[in-house]
Amino acid sequence: MFPQLYRRTLPLLLANPLLIAAISLDVYDQSSIKSAAQIIAKDLIAYYKGDGAGVGLFADEYNWYEVGGVWSGMIDYWAYTGDDQYNDLVQQALAGQRGPNNDYMVPNQTKSEGNDDQGFWALAAMNAAEKGLPTASGSPTWLDLAKNVFDLQVARWDTKTCNGGLRWQIFKFESGYDYKNSISNGAFFQLAARLASFTGNQTYSDWAKKSYDWTKSIGLITNDFDVYDGVMTANGCKSPTRLQWSYVSACFTYGSAVMYNHTSDSSWRDRTNSFLNATQLFFKNKNSQGVMTEVACESHDTCTTDMYAFKGYAAQWLGAIPPVAPYASDFLSPLLRSSAQAAAKQCSGGKNKTACGFQWTASKYDGKTGLGQELSALNVVLANLAVKSTGPANATSSSTRTTSAGSRGQGGSSANTTGSASAAPQPSGSGSTGLGNLMAGNAVLWGVLAAAWYLL
Repeated sequence: MFPQLYRRTLPLLLANPLLIAAISLDVYDQSSIKSAAQIIAKDLIAYYKGDGAGVGLFADEYNWYEVGGVWSGMIDYWAYTGDDQYNDLVQQALAGQRGPNNDYMVPNQTKSEGNDDQGFWALAAMNAAEKGLPTASGSPTWLDLAKNVFDLQVARWDTKTCNGGLRWQIFKFESGYDYKNSISNGAFFQLAARLASFTGNQTYSDWAKKSYDWTKSIGLITNDFDVYDGVMTANGCKSPTRLQWSYVSACFTYGSAVMYNHTSDSSWRDRTNSFLNATQLFFKNKNSQGVMTEVACESHDTCTTDMYAFKGYAAQWLGAIPPVAPYASDFLSPLLRSSAQAAAKQCSGGKNKTACGFQWTASKYDGKTGLGQELSALNVVLANLAVKSTGPANATSSSTRTTSAGSRGQGGSSANTTGSASAAPQPSGSGSTGLGNLMAGNAVLWGVLAAAWYLL
């Protein structure tokens, strides 16, 4: 009887999502976080087919800027886990896509390259400089690549329309040239802020302030610190497109936190706090904890391929805030923990049962797997290591490495981490830490396993 019952019930037990969590994640245990990140990173890199699509490129369906975001995420993977097995690929990609003038103006991308695309690669290079990734052989330093992009975008600052700002697209023949969008200007703002912090050069700080002030003055940053998508130049940059994206908000939030850390100016602290408060829009309440969601498209199932990566950029930048603004940890850490737990539960698809889905608020794998979904899951898991890291280096404390030690996230940062003058807003609906839910889930799991074992 028992063997027959076992044979009948075991398939039902194994089909239970409680038993097929695929990627096990204890967000309170660094070893567990690193193990989960390792699995996701492996699945992500499986999308890379070597030089078949071009050095550092993925399949054509993945936009160039998204690819830059992927390699930036892989820099974080190395820095926070110490696993350097993919560093050669990262170095080859960042160097291989730098273009003939070392400014990420790549000939095979000019038909569609926008300021935001170029900005994403510059931020990846900036991340490499801050984390101390060894420079690729024959390439300028990562810092020089980031500086070159900054200089080029300063030259594109357009005062002829709307008193400033960067256009979305670079060339007049590109659709979107008549649009000034928040992510192009946000990436420039964040790049300027990080260059200011890294180099101490006042010019970068001045441009960070100038670009922020313009974005606010034109109405892309509201009085409530919501960030709208963009404005058309044809109508004088009036009536912003009111779409809101998680990564755009996070881009300005992190840039503001970097500026607060760099300047100790309370106005940047206040902006950081206001952005953090507005960020709650992107965390849907679930079991008394927020889980990140892409509000503009996720609930309507209208997200396109590139949008699947938006939560990944957001998680990366939000996770980087506590190292430069430690007081924000109490606000952000619970949100990033609950989001990572939810994301890990979505990583149960594919042949290996570890492919990551997109809708983290769903109770089971949603069947939507791709490069962006893997990046989003990886970054939100890594964010739980980032919040406890030492923060970015600067030019005086960082030296060009000849080995990949992955120690930037372990200690030795020169970032000012003493700024705790103002508490961050408390997330609405934040309740238990999730430890009780984790233990309860494990109790159910072991209870079911014990019952199955007994039936043997």
